[in-house]
Amino acid sequence: MNRKIILYISLIISTLSYYIETKAQSWKPVTAAITFKIKHSLGATAEGSFKGFAGSINFDPMNLATASIKATIDVKTIDTGINLRDNTMRSNDYFGAEKYPRISMVSTKIEKAIKENEFIGYFNLTIKNVTKNVKIPFTFTQNNAQGVFKASFSVNRTEYGVGEKSALLGDTATIFITINTQQ
Repeated sequence: MNRKIILYISLIISTLSYYIETKAQSWKPVTAAITFKIKHSLGATAEGSFKGFAGSINFDPMNLATASIKATIDVKTIDTGINLRDNTMRSNDYFGAEKYPRISMVSTKIEKAIKENEFIGYFNLTIKNVTKNVKIPFTFTQNNAQGVFKASFSVNRTEYGVGEKSALLGDTATIFITINTQQ
């Protein structure tokens, strides 16, 4: 009888241990910075940012099979420091903020990279109802119950219908993301 009880307790403990180890850790975004750079006329660089970040992050660096990252930003929050340019970027010629109010990213796979704290995420990135799978390298650093996700990657704006090819504006924008989280 005692052996059966010990066997049941061992089974319960191993089942709970497996569940705890395979469940991704949930990280709540506290602050987010989404910025970008793009070349424009005469070799100058335009810089800007987006606000209105919302997202959910389930991430355990020791168990990437259960990881998932979903995020959106509000297109209307674009800020380049020049109101006329911001309004042009919100227009139908570029982001079409009225018809397409959000840019979204949903992870499809996350892998460990070569260096410590470095990962590679594969995301479905949707801009103006155009979805493409993009590969985004990122870092994750954890300090107790706080974590920081950082990424930078490039996108070709014309592939998403954001403006047309132009001698005055580069095709490739570099995006920088920093998300401070807590468990």
